[in-house]
Amino acid sequence: MRIAIIGAGNVGATLGRRFADAGHVVIHGVRSPDDSKHAGIARDGVTLDTIAGAVASADVAILATTWAAAQDAVRAAGNFGGKVLIDATNPIADAPPQDGVLRFFTNLDESLMERLQAQVPGARFVKAFSCVGNAFMVNPSLPGGPPTMFICGNDADAKAVVRSILDQFGWDTADMGTATAARAIEPLCMLWCIPGLRGGGWSHAFKLLRG
Repeated sequence: MRIAIIGAGNVGATLGRRFADAGHVVIHGVRSPDDSKHAGIARDGVTLDTIAGAVASADVAILATTWAAAQDAVRAAGNFGGKVLIDATNPIADAPPQDGVLRFFTNLDESLMERLQAQVPGARFVKAFSCVGNAFMVNPSLPGGPPTMFICGNDADAKAVVRSILDQFGWDTADMGTATAARAIEPLCMLWCIPGLRGGGWSHAFKLLRG
């Protein structure tokens, strides 16, 4: 597939490399493709374009920006034309963590994905890659076996596309239902970060056990 990665930070760069290694064509969508700070991203199978150009030429887009840049990024993308948009963002506030607990600017009656979805109704949003660090997003190798990626979204076909990607990348996928479930999935970022912020390391992921 042709994958547009919106953003070129740690998460975007990691996902771009891993998608390219898996044989996909990756286009990083950034505000200024000619900026020298992006020079280290381009490689075999990975190119740079504007956000609108990357999305227009892609089969699937991944939003991998900070929350502060997310709204501007989807606005810059223009018309998604019904494309699958994987939302890997979390609504982390600027205030420092308290006792290792991140602060969010949303509450349990609203998610960042729902805000973005209302802004860009032409995209088929699916929440994924938001409950684990970038080092484990692709082919996570942990002693307990494949961890669980929690996803949600309003479009069943879009979620099927994302599930196939997660299958390829070594994840067990748990579909939590409609976009409303992002209100529960996004706070998993808080829980995932507590061990790291309290000095216990970052080498972990969640596993849903079924009876």
